[in-house]
Amino acid sequence: MSEKRKVTVDGEDFEVQIDRDGEIWKVVVGGKTFSIVLEGDGKQSKATRKPRGSRKGMLSGVVSSPIPGKIVSISKAVGDDVIEGEVIMVLEAMKMQNEIQAPVGGKITELNCAPGETIEANAPLVVIDSGDKEN
Repeated sequence: MSEKRKVTVDGEDFEVQIDRDGEIWKVVVGGKTFSIVLEGDGKQSKATRKPRGSRKGMLSGVVSSPIPGKIVSISKAVGDDVIEGEVIMVLEAMKMQNEIQAPVGGKITELNCAPGETIEANAPLVVIDSGDKEN
């Protein structure tokens, strides 16, 4: 399953298409395909990812912009239910349209942008209440 990601190399940001084929990652950058093998890539590396908090932030239900760009369309409104992985909006950045997906299922409680609006990187776009309260 291929997906788009933002990577930073020597301080420069790139939008890349990645696809895993066994232990090899196929990465497409600017139309060129690269094969990458990561040291320690496997079950152990997945266990080390959790403590870094990468998934923890996503589970909060706050959807932030991964990169600066322009909101092209929004398919949901405040009060709408969403399921995890559902596309909730499209963000155009670097002449590419990026689908922004719901990281959790639940109800949209805040919508902080509108179609046509230019947004900054890490701007909170949507808040989803998953119903899971840890008090």
